[in-house]
Amino acid sequence: MELRMTKRTADIAIALVSAGWGSSYLLMKMGMEGMEPFTLLAWRFLLAFALTLPLFWRRVRLADLKTVGQSALLGFVMFIMLSLLITGLKTTTASTAGFLTSAMVVFVPILQFAITKRKPSLAMTGGIVLTMGGIAMLTLRHSLSFESGSLLCLLGAFVYAVHILMTNRFTKRSDGLTLGVLQIGFIGLFGLVFGFLFETPTIPQGASQWTSVIGLAVICSAFGFIMQTVAQKYTTPERIGVLFSLEPVFAGLFGFVFLGEILGIQGYVGALLILGGVLVSGMKQAPARSIPRPPRIPGRSRRSAERVRAVEAESGTGA
Repeated sequence: MELRMTKRTADIAIALVSAGWGSSYLLMKMGMEGMEPFTLLAWRFLLAFALTLPLFWRRVRLADLKTVGQSALLGFVMFIMLSLLITGLKTTTASTAGFLTSAMVVFVPILQFAITKRKPSLAMTGGIVLTMGGIAMLTLRHSLSFESGSLLCLLGAFVYAVHILMTNRFTKRSDGLTLGVLQIGFIGLFGLVFGFLFETPTIPQGASQWTSVIGLAVICSAFGFIMQTVAQKYTTPERIGVLFSLEPVFAGLFGFVFLGEILGIQGYVGALLILGGVLVSGMKQAPARSIPRPPRIPGRSRRSAERVRAVEAESGTGA
């Protein structure tokens, strides 16, 4: 049975998804206090896949090889993005990571311009400028060099933009929900493989690690992927973009409340610039005014109508 929503309910659902994804930076930082990155990703996404697969088994079992291959490719790109992010969190704050990752909103039009040569709108250009200024203030401290953790998070945002463009292309010919569910499974599989290759996989220990894994799996992965897919049908893309810009705000809030993270004056100014850039880039451009065309005379072409007007003017019978 299909879940139906009103536009207001859909907006609330997307805002909850943003809050959930904003909490992921805090939960990942908590999980890494006793677990290695690939192992944490494996637990998070394999558990999320175990929760989502039974719900959509009828749809997933009909997936063809092309859809499975696309899901694997999307999963690998997302796995790279998350690996960069979770590694960057070792040396930067959850708040900073949240704001830097939101820069993918402006990386998308930059990549589109590189591919299609289509110039971004004035609002998007202004958003890019604001965001780049905010990134500089967040990452450049006392010298003109990037902090390693911030650079990894920023690189992760770029990879995220690549993932968005790939998803946009694949969902035009394949079922988006099937791609999303299979993608979750492949991310978990890649995490498991890389965990055995480069780490010593362990079972989560203690309340903190289990809270991290379950929260990431249930709230950030299973709930986030499914609710976004369902809710976006009942609201507009522009509205979704604005609501998703709340993600770094929630990341900063959770980082402050639960981890006591303080960005400092320069950091908060940079965070505000990034948030402003995200909001400005999503502004809708006013449509250009079109010049009204002269009414057409039924049964006559425009050229014949003009000829009749000319004859009437010469004979003096015109109005």
